[in-house]
Amino acid sequence: MGTTLQTIINEVVMMYVLIDPIGTLPIFLMVTAHMKPEHRSMIAVRAVLTAGVILTGFLIGGSLLLKLLGIPIASFQIAGGIVLFLFALTMIFGPPKAEQEKEEVATLERARSIAVFPLAIPAIASPGAMLGAVLLNDSHTLTLTETAIDLGVIWLLLGVTLALLFAAKPIVRIIGDAGVSVLSRIMGLILAAVAVDSVLVAIAEFFQISSVSQQGLI
Repeated sequence: MGTTLQTIINEVVMMYVLIDPIGTLPIFLMVTAHMKPEHRSMIAVRAVLTAGVILTGFLIGGSLLLKLLGIPIASFQIAGGIVLFLFALTMIFGPPKAEQEKEEVATLERARSIAVFPLAIPAIASPGAMLGAVLLNDSHTLTLTETAIDLGVIWLLLGVTLALLFAAKPIVRIIGDAGVSVLSRIMGLILAAVAVDSVLVAIAEFFQISSVSQQGLI
């Protein structure tokens, strides 16, 4: 992707939806319900840092892997857009992310490190977020500036996630479970639009169409 303001905004929206900070709040509250405030804060920081390392690895290593395998970025972007669209459909029509993971957590024994599981994976660094990190750095010629901007997008949203985790109890108390469910579905709809746009841009690039919007596709 380029480095225009509109592209950066699109990247922020996509990664916000995939990381889903608000959807992570109920999971965080569940696994830290009986812990001291200082322990809860420590777990939040560790979970966000772990997720950041994972997403950074996918951001950098994912593009390099595609180059080594000789897979055109347009092909990967189309495939990724389709997967993201299907993921968005599960957010819109299925149970919200928070409910899915709460059910899973309830059936598991307490993990040795809940900062890694289920908080870092899969609550924050979800499979969709990992794929999104790869799609961020999808230019044919990677530059330090583009990579720095993509990393900035990821870590900015992880910072937002950390801030929300610190304020988890007051936020969930205000919006309630119904509010979390509604926001999850709204984010799914936005993600579906971003996924479709990703596919259209990749098709335009593959067929060497200068501008998708100019062809009346958007």
